Amino acid sequence: MSKVFKLGITKDSNKEIEEVSSIDVLANKGVVGDRHFDEYNDPYNQLTLIEAENIDYYNTKYGLDIPYKDFRRNVVTKGIQLNDLIGKKIKIGNVEVEGIDLCRPCRHLTEVLNQSNILKEFLRKGGLRCQILNSSKINIDDEIKVIG
Repeated sequence: MSKVFKLGITKDSNKEIEEVSSIDVLANKGVVGDRHFDEYNDPYNQLTLIEAENIDYYNTKYGLDIPYKDFRRNVVTKGIQLNDLIGKKIKIGNVEVEGIDLCRPCRHLTEVLNQSNILKEFLRKGGLRCQILNSSKINIDDEIKVIG
């Protein structure tokens, strides 16, 4: 079963991500309390996901122990390949989202993690940007399934 493994938000773009047990999301606005929340939000900024398996692989490959939250995504998943979900509708607990685009790693992440190889290593492993289609709550351990 695919599931939500970790959740995180931060109010300010350059501040540390806070791990939380649940997040409230509002359709077409984003994650309540997160830095990218906006009244008429661009779908590319509403919700971001990343696979725990990609972070685990990176940490193992380079002998590191970078926490999941430091990769600066809202949802860390387990058991689902996100790259296959562009243009598909996904249900995360009670929340329906649509995969919009891949998350590409940025220079800010390279600087924050002090790892010059992040851009190369996470080029097609940096996660998924999603548009939020209905308002609800996402919790740790919520099931993730493709619905359309």
